[in-house]
Amino acid sequence: MNAREEILASVRGALRTADRTEAPVPRGYRTVVPPNVVDLFAERVVDYRAALTRCTSAELPDAIREALGPARKVLVPAGFPVKLDGVPDAADLDTFDAVVTTAALGIATTGTLVLDHGPGQGRRALSLVPDVHVCVLREDRIVPGVPQAVAALDPARPQTWISGPSATSDIELTRVEGVHGPRTLHVIVVAD
Repeated sequence: MNAREEILASVRGALRTADRTEAPVPRGYRTVVPPNVVDLFAERVVDYRAALTRCTSAELPDAIREALGPARKVLVPAGFPVKLDGVPDAADLDTFDAVVTTAALGIATTGTLVLDHGPGQGRRALSLVPDVHVCVLREDRIVPGVPQAVAALDPARPQTWISGPSATSDIELTRVEGVHGPRTLHVIVVAD
């Protein structure tokens, strides 16, 4: 018997005699709720080099237009809450300058947006291919931390977690944006 066979025999023996009851996993994660989750979220979004606008519902259409800047061809997923000029969905995403979506929620401590691809969010590729992503998030959809986000999300739905514009660094730590997704992320946080 060689060493590999000895190890596997030992593992098999341990499995046969092991108590197969599962130990409970404690889920009492330590959570600290920051005093103002909206301000913390905004600070973290900017730390990730994303643009940020805070506005009211009445100011939202103008804020979106301003965030889109010179973008000519814009994707707007079905169920988006504001009437915008744009294409609701398209097969050839490379031909679009920008996409405007909503988010299921935001995470204050990490500045992360979570899309679960419900109404106003579209399919996953919409938020990954165009060069500009404008994402609208209501203040009441911001949670303090990751444990609260996981608890609030439906694990059966697809999810995309976004922390800043797409970025990577080479071996010399030179940051390059837009390699694996949108080069520009503009988050609009809506009060009311």
